[in-house]
Amino acid sequence: MRDNVINILKNSDKALSIFELADLLGATTVEDTKELIEVLESLEKEAVIYHSNKDKYLLLENSHLRKGVMRANKKGFGFVEVESQEEDIYISQDNMNGAIHDDIVLVEITSKKNIDRLEGRILRVLKRENKRFVGEINFDSKGVGHITLDENKIKLNIQIPKDKTLNAVDGHKVVVELVKPLNNNLRYEGKVIEIIGHKNDPGVDILSIIYKYNFNTEFPDAVKEEVSTMPMEVLEKDLTGRRDLRDVEIFTIDGDDTKDIDDAISIKRLSNGHYELGVHIADVSYYVKEGSPLDDEAMERGTSVYLVDRVIPMLPHELSNGICSLNPNVDRLAVSCVMEFDNKGKQISYEIFPSVIKSRIQMTYKKVNSILENNVIPEGYQPYEKSLRMMAELAEILQNAITRRGYINFEVDEPKIIVDKDCKPLEIKVRDRGVGERLIESFMIAANECVATHIYFMNLPFIYRVHEVPKDDKIRGFLGFVSSLGYKLTGDLNDTKPTTMQRILKQLENKKEYKILAALLLRSMQKAVYKPENLGHYGLASSCYTHFTSPIRRYPDTTVHRLLHTYLFDGKIDMSTISKWEEKLIYIADHSSARERASVDCEREVEDMKMAEYMEGHIGEEFEGMISSVTSFGMFVELDNLIEGLVPIKDMKDFFHYDEEHMTLTGERTHIKYRIGERVVVKVVRASKEDKTIDFEVIKKV
Repeated sequence: MRDNVINILKNSDKALSIFELADLLGATTVEDTKELIEVLESLEKEAVIYHSNKDKYLLLENSHLRKGVMRANKKGFGFVEVESQEEDIYISQDNMNGAIHDDIVLVEITSKKNIDRLEGRILRVLKRENKRFVGEINFDSKGVGHITLDENKIKLNIQIPKDKTLNAVDGHKVVVELVKPLNNNLRYEGKVIEIIGHKNDPGVDILSIIYKYNFNTEFPDAVKEEVSTMPMEVLEKDLTGRRDLRDVEIFTIDGDDTKDIDDAISIKRLSNGHYELGVHIADVSYYVKEGSPLDDEAMERGTSVYLVDRVIPMLPHELSNGICSLNPNVDRLAVSCVMEFDNKGKQISYEIFPSVIKSRIQMTYKKVNSILENNVIPEGYQPYEKSLRMMAELAEILQNAITRRGYINFEVDEPKIIVDKDCKPLEIKVRDRGVGERLIESFMIAANECVATHIYFMNLPFIYRVHEVPKDDKIRGFLGFVSSLGYKLTGDLNDTKPTTMQRILKQLENKKEYKILAALLLRSMQKAVYKPENLGHYGLASSCYTHFTSPIRRYPDTTVHRLLHTYLFDGKIDMSTISKWEEKLIYIADHSSARERASVDCEREVEDMKMAEYMEGHIGEEFEGMISSVTSFGMFVELDNLIEGLVPIKDMKDFFHYDEEHMTLTGERTHIKYRIGERVVVKVVRASKEDKTIDFEVIKKV
């Protein structure tokens, strides 16, 4: 009956009473009416439908109410994100009604404050997503604990009774759980469920952020027990049905400190002049059995998290650094994708099969780049020089091929934070990215596309990596801003094909603001996510894409391997198998996307904290940087090592007018104008590791 009620309301052009619904449903008995009332109450509680004051029902989306996610600001106001609409709804501090950051809320649209912004008020909190919080505990004279939350967007007053503190002391960072509301909806009684450590202890700062994003630092006992019974070397029985590639020249290329090695590569020139590229990926799903405690924990984590001085792995180290890692000179199980390419980068043929390999050498990007960029061959790399040069040749061909179809190369810089043994930042620099890194990227893209396309044409349930076409208004906004800088772009700018974005970047690449403009264009795009439907990958200009190449650190890749085993290697494509995966992949895709977002946010917050900590030691010093953003409250300046700080408008030595359309600040008295892309010299005036903020003062334009 539930689905029927929704369908009737969806197709109705007016609100319906319970009697009208009963009539349309053919509900004639007392039992039918009772069921209808229960369904309506359930749908109303879930905020699927709206029950009006006139005792009529309509779908929520057809009413003045919306269901969405609260995104709070540390100043007390917030915005509600509604999945089905582009525009967020502004909620003033007076209209928050007890809602906090990340709550699922029911919001009433009250008015349009102006043409650009909807306003609303929170009617009720439908679901409090977060019931656990991280903060510092301190005690009053009566022994009651009070929590100062790490997340300054969340305005909760949490009190901990003496018997629920786990013997924490002043200054401990703790994980607390809400127990019950007190005299209003922002005051709660809580209990300490874990003590992270004292706020001044080394490493507790990063641990606090890890706990905030709900990443587990320890594996459950059931997982440890399962791992303890697993063999840590390849056994003879494991080779059944596998192609033996141990005599093939296969090797890995990774960062200097990489220990979880997912991918290995091989290459040879065929008699017809074509290239045969082998991409050999660790066969994680062979060891991580579906439905086991190990699999359940990997699914829950969703991803490994890479922080400045540690990794929170998706799989225990015995697997991620051991039996699953493609370490050199040991037998390892893999899933191989071997592809033939012609001299234009066109894929001629391919094979996907289970294999056993033995990597010859664990190469590093730094040493590979030494060969390919500087013609300096490190010790031990001489036997592989010819293969590496052939790989570089093919990688360039493949890169040119995807560029021709519209691949958008943003080349976003990433920071590398060097820390000491106590995790105190010593140096921050831009992470190197050379020929070797681009080579591996090209090969992984090729393998991911090959696997995705193969399953897609089998018309079987699958998990895809999708990146949808950007919204027209976002691109128009970006183009309008570029125009305001005085740059004239040519070509059909109304066409949102990837080739159009590619041409835009090409026309801007010699401008001094290029790096900032490329970042702005990237922010105009939608985010890549996991879906059980193939919607294409816009940024790669790929019609069909997945993630297959990193199963040690990403659960979707492990799932792809499991599906390859099921469909291709075991031949199970019966209706029960198909039905199972159709249902299961919806959750895996959504959950994996959510954990990926949490991982990115966690990594970014740790970087922001360490950058602020680093700058605490450079107060009063001057640096050169570029204005990366201009807002009504000031402007952000990014230094050459990617540290970004705010020049607050309240601290500027003039009254500055903000021009939102052109994104400029202009001094009323001095007429000095600041805009995105200009280089300036700034002085560090404030830095707070605790708040993760850095404040600059402009000294002069460069």
